[in-house]
Amino acid sequence: MASGSRATPTRSPSSARPAAPHQNHTQSSGGSTSRAGGGGAAGSAAATESVSKAVAQYTLDAGLHAVFEQSGASGRSFDYSQSLLAPPTPSSEQQIAAYLSRIQRGGHIQPFGCTLAVADDSSFRLLAFSENAADLLDLSPHHSVPSLDSSAAPPPVSLGADARLLFSPSSGVLLERAFAAREISLLNPLWIHSRVSSKPFYAILHRIDVGVVIDLEPARTEDPALSIAGAVQSQKLAVRAISRLQALPGGDVKLLCDTVVEHVRELTGYDRVMVYKFHDDEHGEVLAESRRGDLEPYLGLHYPATDIPQASRFLFRQNRVRMIADCHAAAVRVIQDPAMPQPLCLVGSTLRSPHGCHAQYMANMGSIASLVMAVIISSGGEDEHNMTRGVIPSAMKLWGLVVCHHTSPRCIPFPLRYACEFLMQAFGLQLNMELQLAHQLSEKHILRTQTLLCDMLLRDSPTGIVTQSPSIMDLVKCDGAALFYHGKYYPLGVTPTEAQIKDIIEWLTVCHGDSTGLSTDSLADAGYPGATALGDAVCGMAVAYITPSDYLFWFRSHTAKEIKWGGAKHHPEDKDDGQRMHPRSSFKAFLEVVKSRSLPWENAEMDAIHSLQLILRDSFRDAGEGTSKSKAIVNGQVQLGELELRGIDELSSVAREMVRLIETATVPIFAVDTYGCINGWNAKVAELTGLTVEEAMGKSLVKDLIFKESEEIVEKLLSQALKGEEGTNVEIKLKTFGSEQSKGPIFVIVNACSSRDYTKSIVGVCFVGQDITGQKVVMDKFVNIQGDYKAIVHNPNPLIPPIFASDENICCSEWNTAMEKLTGWSRGEVVGKLLVGEVFGNCCRLKGPDALTKFMIVLHNAIGGQDSEKSPFSFFDKNGKYVQALLTANTRSKMDGETIGAFCFLQIASPELQQAFEIQRQQEKKCYARMKELAYICQEIKNPLSGIRFTNSLLEMTDLKDDQRQFLETSAACEKQMSKIVKDASLQSIEDGVMPFPSTTCAWTLNSFNVSWH
Repeated sequence: MASGSRATPTRSPSSARPAAPHQNHTQSSGGSTSRAGGGGAAGSAAATESVSKAVAQYTLDAGLHAVFEQSGASGRSFDYSQSLLAPPTPSSEQQIAAYLSRIQRGGHIQPFGCTLAVADDSSFRLLAFSENAADLLDLSPHHSVPSLDSSAAPPPVSLGADARLLFSPSSGVLLERAFAAREISLLNPLWIHSRVSSKPFYAILHRIDVGVVIDLEPARTEDPALSIAGAVQSQKLAVRAISRLQALPGGDVKLLCDTVVEHVRELTGYDRVMVYKFHDDEHGEVLAESRRGDLEPYLGLHYPATDIPQASRFLFRQNRVRMIADCHAAAVRVIQDPAMPQPLCLVGSTLRSPHGCHAQYMANMGSIASLVMAVIISSGGEDEHNMTRGVIPSAMKLWGLVVCHHTSPRCIPFPLRYACEFLMQAFGLQLNMELQLAHQLSEKHILRTQTLLCDMLLRDSPTGIVTQSPSIMDLVKCDGAALFYHGKYYPLGVTPTEAQIKDIIEWLTVCHGDSTGLSTDSLADAGYPGATALGDAVCGMAVAYITPSDYLFWFRSHTAKEIKWGGAKHHPEDKDDGQRMHPRSSFKAFLEVVKSRSLPWENAEMDAIHSLQLILRDSFRDAGEGTSKSKAIVNGQVQLGELELRGIDELSSVAREMVRLIETATVPIFAVDTYGCINGWNAKVAELTGLTVEEAMGKSLVKDLIFKESEEIVEKLLSQALKGEEGTNVEIKLKTFGSEQSKGPIFVIVNACSSRDYTKSIVGVCFVGQDITGQKVVMDKFVNIQGDYKAIVHNPNPLIPPIFASDENICCSEWNTAMEKLTGWSRGEVVGKLLVGEVFGNCCRLKGPDALTKFMIVLHNAIGGQDSEKSPFSFFDKNGKYVQALLTANTRSKMDGETIGAFCFLQIASPELQQAFEIQRQQEKKCYARMKELAYICQEIKNPLSGIRFTNSLLEMTDLKDDQRQFLETSAACEKQMSKIVKDASLQSIEDGVMPFPSTTCAWTLNSFNVSWH
């Protein structure tokens, strides 16, 4: 939908890394804008832009909705393509409110279940119910059996009635317990029965503003145990799919999406499954597809943003799985108490009826049933408080959808849909990691290109960035780029002519002269009068002002050029009924909307452009002012000395604090040099092993202090740490000496990290451990079924770790004394409840759905025979205290090998250990920041030194007097001294922030424990 868009100029950046412009699209697929900002404002500005786009899209969605409603119930006169492309008309607040109310409070449900709304108090009073409730619950008059006893008559489904009386007594008790739960949705589904016929239902509950909504879906089996087993089986299938996703090689989002659609189709049985991604400008694209062979492919199609309205996207964030069983089925009306101030909110209902516009769209494309699942990823940061309260934080972003279509009516049970949601959560976690990796690789490429471009600028004239390789075209994705410098034009790739570029510069000067740049994906919408003459070859432009008369340009062609058709062999321009809402009609409408637009400029790309702009501006200014190179060298040398001394003072302070902490720590800590010999041995490890500090110093860790069975793993740990790779949660077996020798070996879980000096050179390895000897002995006996089961599990001895167990259905079957003490919940309060959702979820709150997903994967893997060791696991105890632990889950089996569940052990990290890790992290962070500064200064000095060396070589070939030659030799000696300091400043060292110095500079090294611990 075309709509007026504008290009907003970029103001002067306020820092070395200004905020990137963001495209504020005010139509379905594109608009153009560039925002100003800098430093820390980038995140908030981006969030504001995103909200603005969503609000603008709401207006367009509401307008389309109004046109559809006016076209009549059948929708036959509704021309979707024409409505989409028509000039936008402002929607009134009343129109938008009516649209949102229709979507969220439509007052109708799908007929494959029934809905009740109940007051959230002791009365259980019915506030609303669907018209089909009596029939589905077998409570209508024609279902009743004639009886002389009036008390035996079924209770009526009526407003104000007690909802518990509609179900069996045991079901009423279940509902009472559920209503009392803190997070009622974690208990879904409840297995309840109708009062008269004992017909089983899945009850899916959620709270709203006026009470609790209960969606009832008929169950397919009479035995609740079978229902639980079926749900667990569905989850096992999802876990199997998750394991395959996690086994995929990293760095390939397309492969990840292709794999997930195959598994979802296998799990659900739908005819077509697609991964649908939302782009930054709100339009959508089908990235992956698995389909029945005779169906038309949709892979590669792009759709306008209005195809999935903002209101629907909001609903997907609240209710992540949405099923439509039959788009042709007549909707069922919801009857509600007239005293209610507004229609019943059905946002969280699994039965909410689809809007007529969407139902028609489904019918036109031959999709009678659908299942749509939200793919949620983190957009940076995590609002943990909100997540624990069940609120979706703003940091969670709707990345896209997994969409399932079926050519006939299809209804899959809630447990299977829940398993699909579980799979989607895991897919979101995996996808998030892949996207972060891709972003890091992109940033590294940009930084490398920027460094090379800067190197060119310092060696050659500014024109080198367009005449040599790499060029400015390699900095961001574009079809052409250009430099306008000192009145001359240097074009690359697809660009305007010199006359056109001068016309663009004149337009920029008049309309955006007070800005520092501009970006747009449509020069026509930005108001450039000559956009038509440029045609489709140049639609989008990003420009950075270097000086009032020098400019850098990047250009992009129209979006349609970038669209790769992945569907049927016939061309996307083939004839289709444009009046019908259909995927191909949407695709052609999308192409029509973006025909004069380019792909939008991403934030990371604009960051790169602005960084280069700042570097060029400084370079040109220095050249204009005639800055002396010798002055720069002297200033750089002074800065180097100051930074070095300041850095050493700060690191000395950190080191002293580190040594004090190590000496007084209540956890074993020891260190070795690069030869594997002990040079650090704190009081706790001396106490455990019986070996004093003096006796331990100089001994070989591998040969003298550990048992043979630990040698291989410790050697591997040392090798990795000396290469800079840290090892975590590794179990080693230490020997004991003297009075402790009779007590047997010491088992320690250690984290190994590299010890570095102030130049970041590795000088040894530090081990921070936790004594688990007591737990190890207990666990070994327990797993091998040695000794008395109850005596071990319920022994109050503090050496017994927190232990809980699961049966094959993930219900809690064991909860020992240590767990009671750790969590505050007694054994009687948790045994028999689902570990995932009830115990860890309602009783012990977890930090959001991702934590719940990871815990469920660990449990299912253990029940399936795949043990997991020391997985991070955190939760809130009964009093709200946050508990951090390591979870080990082992398969629980009978003597004959039959699996009956899982045993879980928790290891709690001590406060001292956590503090040691934190100080270590702060130390490394401070070192890294300081070395980055040093590396940057060295790089800035390196290129002027090359100029001095070249000048000296020229002077040496001339006739000089003795005093002149002496001055030249002095200059050469100074240049050599400076070059010696920066000679190892390679590109890789700059990227890593590592700057080696001569070893004579300072002999003091950080973490050389042999100095401080004697």
